[in-house]
Parts: sequence; structure tokens; C-alpha cells
Amino acid sequence: MTIPHVAVNKLDRNVKNKIEKKIAAIISSGQFVSGQEVEQFEKLFSSYIQTKYAIGVSTGTDALYLGCKALGIKNEDEIILPAMSFFATLSPIVHLGAKPIFVDTLPDSPHIDPSQIEKKLSKKTKAIIAVHMNGYPSDVTEIKRISKKYNLFFIEDACQAHGSTYNKKPMGSFGDFAAFSFYPSKNLGAFGEAGAVTTSHASLFKKIQLLRNHGQIKKYIHSMYGFNNRLDEIQAAVLNEKLQVLSKENQNRRKIAQKYLKDLDNSHLQLPVEEKNIVTNYHNFVIRTPKRDLLKKYLLSKNIHTGIHYPVPLHLQPAVKGKVGSFKNAEKYADECLSLPMYPSLSNREIEYVVDHVNKFFK
Repeated sequence: MTIPHVAVNKLDRNVKNKIEKKIAAIISSGQFVSGQEVEQFEKLFSSYIQTKYAIGVSTGTDALYLGCKALGIKNEDEIILPAMSFFATLSPIVHLGAKPIFVDTLPDSPHIDPSQIEKKLSKKTKAIIAVHMNGYPSDVTEIKRISKKYNLFFIEDACQAHGSTYNKKPMGSFGDFAAFSFYPSKNLGAFGEAGAVTTSHASLFKKIQLLRNHGQIKKYIHSMYGFNNRLDEIQAAVLNEKLQVLSKENQNRRKIAQKYLKDLDNSHLQLPVEEKNIVTNYHNFVIRTPKRDLLKKYLLSKNIHTGIHYPVPLHLQPAVKGKVGSFKNAEKYADECLSLPMYPSLSNREIEYVVDHVNKFFK
């Protein structure tokens, strides 16, 4: 038995057929950019996230960049963000000329520690970014309170949180804006690169619409310097169909997670903790152990593929120059985290195989 870490090519047959028909129709029409599928997706996704607006863009990275640009983030501004995330949370800040200010994570999770944020604020601070790592929501209540107290923008990196909720409200609906990625391995994945910005602010919506399309207010008339960051029609068509089954697939992921939580021997592992006010989409099912590398090697010998999200915290990346501090919780998480196989079509037999070998390793 060989079990991949993710399985992006295992589509429901009915969904696959619908997608193929839509792609064929788009090819026949020749309408590859800014068509009906993009408009439909923006309406459907904003409704799903419960925001007034969604703007389809080319990637999740571009979603974060365009959102920050629309907020007026500029040279020398300071942006608070967690020391643990994917590099795409950091790079848009630097490209805008702003300064990233890292904050350590909570001891038991990769999420920013709200109690440490106020210590890092200065007169130059303009925004706080909360990253919903692995689909598990950050403490948006406390982070939003701090943002309001100091008149800061609150930004959600929801690139892994499609369908996760906090107090029954979707992630991506709490901040001034949220960035989503639809990379193929996401819970809602395209057939290539794609992303979206969600917001309920009309001014942000209008500005991001212009920024993603060369600042064009009508054909060949440009009111600002923008970019070419549009969501293409084929990817929107794929997302429209896959969005219809996202809730069902997230439920499957939660059922798989419950089996992991029930059967894994937690005397040797730190397992995810489910809080009552949170529903996570289990984009990744992450366990922690000081013996992570040995466990990963052992599981691979049994044809069980795993992932590490992420092995190097942001402040230790080679691209980050200068002294930015030491963040022990983030570093410890990076050394111990291991993502077990997680995708909606994972069978009971495959789950039992993974559980059996994880438990055998520690015995």
C-alpha cells in the first residue's frame, strides 16, 4: 500500500465531468479572461465567506500583495506577522517596501501569540496579519481587539482556511481583507494557480479591482498604475464546480481527523486540539514529536508519505537579512511538526494503516 500525503487528482466523477464540459465550452468560446465564470465565482465565493465582495486574482500571494497595496501599505511601514508561516505571507510585505515585524507563536500551535503583539508595536505599525495555519483559525477576537485599540488594519492570511469557522463565522470575513489561495493542493484547489481577496469594504473592493487589471477603468483608459493579476476563466470554472462540494469534502476531512485523534497513541505525540468555538477544515493534520525526522523516515519506508509545514520559520529564512530576534516557540514547532496524509478520499483501511505504523514506531 502506498499512501500519498495529498491527492489533488482524485476528483468526484460527477464534478470531473462538469469541469471537463465547462473547459470545452470555454475553449470553443475563446473567452479565456474576465468572463462569466469569473463573475459567477466572485459572487459564489463572497456568499460562501459571508463578505460583500470577492475579487478573483492570479494567486494567493498576489491577493495579499494587492490587498496591502490597496490599504496604502508603503515604504517604511511596519507589519506585524507570525514567525511561522509559508514564505508568501512575508514576501508581499517586503516587495511593498514595508518592514516585517515578527512575533513568536503560541507554545502549542503555529499561530501568532496575541499576548506578544502589543510589545512589538511602534508609531510605524500599520497592520497585523493573522495566518490561519493548517486551516485552524487564529484568535481573531483578541487580534481584532488589538487592531481596533491601536487603529491598525487587520489582515487575514486565509490561504489554507477555506470553510473553517470561528464562532460559526467563516474565516476570511473578520479582517479588513483576507487573502485566499486556490493552489491545487488546497481544500478548494484550482487546476493551476489562482487566488482571491475577500472584503466588505467597498473602497478596497474597487481599488483591488483596478489594481489587478492595469488600473483600467474602461478599455485602454487607466486611472492608476496597476498589475496583470487577473483570475482566468478556466480556473474560475474549475473553482465554481469544486466549491459546490467543498463543505462535503471538509466534512470528510473532519471525519478522518476524528479517527486519527481517536486511534493515535498520544502518549508520544502532541495532537491537534479542537476548541468548541472553532471548526477547522483540516487542510493539514499536524502531529508533533521531537523524533519527527526519524518518524518521517520510518513512515516513508512503509510507503506512507508525509509533509513538513514548515521546516524553517520565516525569521530564519536565508532571504531575511539582519537580526530580527529569536522566536523559540516557532523554532520548536518547525523542528517537531509532521503532516500526516489528509485528503477527502482517504479510506478507512488507509487511515488504519497510517495509525498502525505511527503507533508501532513509538512502541
